[in-house]
Amino acid sequence: MKYIFVAGAPGSKWSSVVKNIYYSADIDRSDYRDEWTYYHDAGGTGVKELMHLGAYFDPGMKSPLPEDLTQLNREQLEAIFDEPFAFKESKGIRIIKSHVFSNNIDHLRKLFPEVPIVIVHRSDDACLGWWVKCGHFNITYPLYHEYYKDLPTMAKIIQSQNKDLLAAWWKYNGQVVVDNFQLAQALNISAPTKEYAQDYAVSDIRVMVI
Repeated sequence: MKYIFVAGAPGSKWSSVVKNIYYSADIDRSDYRDEWTYYHDAGGTGVKELMHLGAYFDPGMKSPLPEDLTQLNREQLEAIFDEPFAFKESKGIRIIKSHVFSNNIDHLRKLFPEVPIVIVHRSDDACLGWWVKCGHFNITYPLYHEYYKDLPTMAKIIQSQNKDLLAAWWKYNGQVVVDNFQLAQALNISAPTKEYAQDYAVSDIRVMVI
């Protein structure tokens, strides 16, 4: 298995889901750059925590994807997915995360039937509220200013992405997981250390692997 795909709307806390499996021994972390990180204290702990890390594949990013992935074939997508990683040959499984995956689950399933897709879902209002709390347009990475433009646009995109994610959730009837250790097991990767433990109910998110 070369990839793990992760799909979620902005504010779904999908970055926390990624972070808490990113340090599995089986993951290729060569997409890490200090400039590709973002710390925030949206949880109100008083300490800013690293929440965004590694490559994001969305309009406006270094490795952009179009909104409609059906215009790209597998070879073209793999070239985009592999570009941010430091090594030509993978040093582990590469986590590929993009908000636009949310609207393109069927195409990904068709082109990459062997690749697990992690769906992360929260309600529209919870997504928008969390995204604003995390810094909204002051978030320094990933930078989506040109794509999302303003809060009404962001709200509309979140609604569209969540609608399609829920459609895929019921269509593919995958495995619902309750924490990152179950997620690692479902993905057949080594579990991260206990310091990265995440209970999805406590985080107010739902996670499924299809």
